[in-house]
Amino acid sequence: MPKERGEKVVATNRKARHDYLIEDTFEAGMVLSGTEVKSLRMGRASLVDGYAFVEGNEIWLDAVHIPEYFQGSWNNHSARRKRKLLLHRQEINKIAHKVAPGGYTIIPLKIYFNNGNAKVEIAIAKGKKEYDKRHALRERQDTREAARAMATRNRLGE
Repeated sequence: MPKERGEKVVATNRKARHDYLIEDTFEAGMVLSGTEVKSLRMGRASLVDGYAFVEGNEIWLDAVHIPEYFQGSWNNHSARRKRKLLLHRQEINKIAHKVAPGGYTIIPLKIYFNNGNAKVEIAIAKGKKEYDKRHALRERQDTREAARAMATRNRLGE
């Protein structure tokens, strides 16, 4: 079977950019079992409640739901287990230094396959306040209305 090329997105955390202010992003590998990889290849995963944390000199991904592989046997994985993330030591130190004082959290943004290898994009993020969320929604709505008005005006002007 030929090796996969390119990037295939399995799951994205669309609400993360609404709920958090993203400071920095990292690409990390994941330590997975065979049935987890098969389940991901079928496009089944959820990042809704997922988060990562630093424990010692390692970063762990927790509460990410990768459902059991339906053709798996007694050797199937549990759906919400902790999964170790694979990063360079400098990246782990940078993340740990940023998160340690408090106020920041590590969240997964997307799970994807890059040239056949399962990867997760994690971000160092700070939670937004409710008024920040409303302000962002209002800005987005205003730019959409302005673009719509310009398109209508350009169409009538021709």
